[in-house]
Amino acid sequence: MKKFLLIIIILSFSKSFVLAKDELLAVDNLFHIDQMNSHNENFALYFKTREKAILARGEKSNYINDYPKDLYIYDYKTEISSPLISYDWFPKRAKYFLQNYDFPVFPDDFAYYLLKDNKTLVMISTVKSLNTNFKFDIDKKKLELYPMNGKFEFIISSIAKDCGHHKFKENFKCNFYKPLISSTLIN
Repeated sequence: MKKFLLIIIILSFSKSFVLAKDELLAVDNLFHIDQMNSHNENFALYFKTREKAILARGEKSNYINDYPKDLYIYDYKTEISSPLISYDWFPKRAKYFLQNYDFPVFPDDFAYYLLKDNKTLVMISTVKSLNTNFKFDIDKKKLELYPMNGKFEFIISSIAKDCGHHKFKENFKCNFYKPLISSTLIN
């Protein structure tokens, strides 16, 4: 009887341990999905689906991208929402940097890391064959290539770690960033 009771106790503990572990690995804990607040909570970034589908030439065949998503910014003070990274201009500008890539690039093909300055987005490609990353200045609306040897260390391909002395009299510290991704990347 003691062995049976011991087995039941062990199983109940292991079940609660597994449930706790699953809760820690929830997708919401690794990513901001479709919406993210700024660090100072002055604005939010979110994905909004376009009203029209887009016919695009894919790597393996022509396909229709059923209503791709654009990245929008919502200002909490003015209560105004506006497109930040849109399919209207993004593929043309990205093509300038991607001379060896012959296929269209959509705003929702990237994971967006908002840095602590609340004005810089690091865009990490989720398309394996693309293998190019960008940096976007929110204030200047300027897109640049992000160097492959950038200062970020990526953990579990979702969380970015930025460590160092950010001010002269500050101690060494690390900041961890969860990316904003489109829900279409999960589906």
